[in-house]
Amino acid sequence: MKIRSGVLFVTVAMWLGSVMLAANPPQAAPANGAQLDAVLTSMDKAAAKFKSIECTFEWDQYTKIVNETDVQNGTIYFRRLGSTSVEMAAHIEKPETKIVVFSDGVIRIYQPKQDVEQVYNAGKNKEEFESFLVLGFGGRGHDLVDKFDVQYAGTDAAVANAAKLVLTPKEAKVAKVFSQIILWIDPSKGVSVQQKFIEPVSGDYRLAKYSDIKVDQKLPDGAFTIKTTKKTKILTPNG
Repeated sequence: MKIRSGVLFVTVAMWLGSVMLAANPPQAAPANGAQLDAVLTSMDKAAAKFKSIECTFEWDQYTKIVNETDVQNGTIYFRRLGSTSVEMAAHIEKPETKIVVFSDGVIRIYQPKQDVEQVYNAGKNKEEFESFLVLGFGGRGHDLVDKFDVQYAGTDAAVANAAKLVLTPKEAKVAKVFSQIILWIDPSKGVSVQQKFIEPVSGDYRLAKYSDIKVDQKLPDGAFTIKTTKKTKILTPNG
């Protein structure tokens, strides 16, 4: 099952089947030096006070075999509920209106034009999925080194001088989903301004670009609400 109805959720099924970041105690950073540790520490500080984030996005899903890129634009919202739970909502505006909400372990994807809602249950993978959602958005930096080999690749002048981190999964089952994950972190905010998820074998990747990032500001009313109709068709692909 590979969902191509939304660029972020191209990999929903893979995320649900993978064990990603764990809430383990921080470990020492790999031998990339003080610069890496400084970036991870900035992420730790952001995670400690993280409440909500709103930003605009551009998602580019590149398919190598046909050399095509599917581009979507919109606004995404994150908020923390209590000490552990996270909600996410993506309002896709182009090329077609679509609303995606993750809340309480359930992913809902609503397409107003077709009046169809797809519902996926994260089940036992809820916590792992939530941890992956906040990768670079409220997740602790030093937790990364438990599941990934983390390399500091300098600053990228083309991406707002963000610190570039290259993550290589340590676990084989995660490496089957993504061979590498690259994060561009704004050191002043401790959050991602760009992310790249590279799939093994195929060479396909998802490049996510974030801008106009608003941290811990009031989110719009109804940001996490999907308004369906009496005629909405509900699909539950994973039961």
